Amino acid sequence: MREECTNAKRVAFAEQTRFVTLVSSAEEEWNARLLIDSLRTFGGRLSHCAVWIFLSDPDSVPCAYADVENVHCVPLARDDGLRYYFANKVLACAQAEEMAGREVRSLIWLSTQCLILNAPVLFDLASSFDAAFRPVHIQNIGASAREPLDDYWSEVYQAVGIDDASWTVESFVDSQELRPYFNSHVFAIDPSQGLCQAWLQLFEEMVADKAFQSGFCRDELHRIFLHQAILSALVTRLLDRDRVRILPPGYSYPLHLHPQVPASLRAQTLNHLVCAVYEGAYRHPDTLNGLQVHEPLRSWLRSRTVLKQPGGNQV
Repeated sequence: MREECTNAKRVAFAEQTRFVTLVSSAEEEWNARLLIDSLRTFGGRLSHCAVWIFLSDPDSVPCAYADVENVHCVPLARDDGLRYYFANKVLACAQAEEMAGREVRSLIWLSTQCLILNAPVLFDLASSFDAAFRPVHIQNIGASAREPLDDYWSEVYQAVGIDDASWTVESFVDSQELRPYFNSHVFAIDPSQGLCQAWLQLFEEMVADKAFQSGFCRDELHRIFLHQAILSALVTRLLDRDRVRILPPGYSYPLHLHPQVPASLRAQTLNHLVCAVYEGAYRHPDTLNGLQVHEPLRSWLRSRTVLKQPGGNQV
């Protein structure tokens, strides 16, 4: 009876959960295959949940996942007028939110540059949370909580409809107290909140705002992270603070910044992380930056990364 109850809960949870990612190149396609393999191997009760892979250019990068159960490739319904940093990511999230039926409670975005290493159970929003996020790794363009809003963030907040934020987060690597500013490699949302629809609408408006683009958003760094700034401001505006789960460091742990992570926060082994993030194409062990990895994970990584990588290199 207990086993039947447990199986019923797993089935119900699988029906309420969708993973989402975006593939735009051959490198991302290879990374996505590794990501899905890691989810299926180490994802625990989430391991068999449906994965939606959005394809920005299906003709150039066709879906190569037909042999993977419950993986669905979806052409990105792109707006040809929207050409901007991370525009396709915003479009994919909005499209996924629109596709999600009433039964979907947790819509989980994962960058293709992620590995699932243990069951990411905190992505399960259940009835207690409307979203789950990690604070940013470093401050970058983030708005310091100790200083007045700069012109860039003032424009973003005005567009969202708030004057300021009433709570703060702390960046992981450089320990800066910031107005809410979230990492967007991984996050989970309740699609019924309409967060991604609002994200796309405001993103399109601010990209089209010529005065803003030629003024406070004229440099490359502020343009690259505009999508992230708008999303963070919308979370602040639309969701109650106690309904936003702040994920622990084991989620979206930055392998590319591992040497800069304070010693007291630094991961000891890859095995203990839930979701690790890297930059570029995955190359084991180069992408680990000295982080230890033990069996059986070590052999699993070796068996995957001896495959032919993008560009024809063998590793």
